[in-house]
Amino acid sequence: MCKTGDGASGELPLPGEPHGADRAAFSALLEDSAEDLYEHAPCGYLSTLLDGTIAKVNTTLLDWLGHARGDLVGRRTFSDLLTVGGRLYHETHFAPLLRMQGQVRGIALELKAADGSRLPVLITSTVKTGPDGEPLLIRTTVFDARDRRAYETELLRARKQAEHEREELKRLNATLQQTLLPPALVSVPGLDVSAYYHIASTDMVGGDFYDLFPLAGGTWGLFLGDVCGKGAAAAAVTSLARYTLRAAAVYDPDPAAVLSNLNTVLNHEYNGTDPRFCTVIFGLLTPDTDEGGFRITLAAGGHPPALLMRADGSARYLPTPGGQLIGVLSDAHIATTTVHLEAGDTLLLHTDGLTEAHTASDKDDDRYGDEALLDFAQSLAPTTAATTVAAIHDLLDSFGTGVDDDTAVLAISVPRLTSEEQQ
Repeated sequence: MCKTGDGASGELPLPGEPHGADRAAFSALLEDSAEDLYEHAPCGYLSTLLDGTIAKVNTTLLDWLGHARGDLVGRRTFSDLLTVGGRLYHETHFAPLLRMQGQVRGIALELKAADGSRLPVLITSTVKTGPDGEPLLIRTTVFDARDRRAYETELLRARKQAEHEREELKRLNATLQQTLLPPALVSVPGLDVSAYYHIASTDMVGGDFYDLFPLAGGTWGLFLGDVCGKGAAAAAVTSLARYTLRAAAVYDPDPAAVLSNLNTVLNHEYNGTDPRFCTVIFGLLTPDTDEGGFRITLAAGGHPPALLMRADGSARYLPTPGGQLIGVLSDAHIATTTVHLEAGDTLLLHTDGLTEAHTASDKDDDRYGDEALLDFAQSLAPTTAATTVAAIHDLLDSFGTGVDDDTAVLAISVPRLTSEEQQ
């Protein structure tokens, strides 16, 4: 017959209970004295009278601070152990809160060690009361927070480093963005021009661009476009598009030919696994020596139509239907239209960041839209290029964070004739 258990009694040990020699060692651990547990606890213990005088302190806290027991008990107060700032906080916040609530938990302070060093700690204090409810003494538990302080310091350092890197990235993005736009618009005789670029986020470089430049025979070229995407990849396409448009216009200023050349370049360069395309509107400005003003031929590839605000106060879009995105197809269809700009007329080109901005209603269908922009233009007409761009600037600012895409606007206007010129 087999014996069970680990002793003569034949009793079975409980599940998980040690037996034999292990049981003896386990029992010895349980017999550890309460005094020893207090003295060598993994945290500091401190008891003080109501006036703060230290009445009892455990060995753990004494070792942390490098003090002998006789240096503190009956001789020093709890606030004597604090730094100057900690003492001020104790008197103005800690002690009053402890009197009102009877306990204060998890307060971060610094204690002064005997050698003058500082020990970051977390303090929890409770007031012990007698049977009649009168406070007798204050019990305080002290947790070593050096590792936590080091962790918080490292987090703060990492946060500052991340903020510094983000600011540096913003500066780099701003510099890169500036290189993709003309430093200043050229002056066109007989024409007023104005432009504005609204940055939706400083964290990413946008893909909107515009330019105005002279061509042969007293003509002028202008364009405004929007590259798909953001960041460095979009910036590369933007740079290529601007260079190609200017070079193509010198070779053949016909607007449809200019966009066709750009389409060929983009389709050839970005037809792999990461295709890139853009929307562009290109215009050829020619002074009208017979009737005055300017004749402008616009070619568009998938771009929002230009807005014409007449001197008589009317406003309308100049549609270029059927114009396809530039760079998608090897032979994109380019739509064109021609209009005469008279004295007092203003032409506005814009990217879709304006019409796709969210209004303050915060709804899914709260896009500003083409109709709202047309109404806005009608309220401005007759106007000038500078006034139009300033009004668009204010409009975009009114949307706040609702503008989630960069927006570029370019306006040109033929100045009104003065009374002397009319005579």
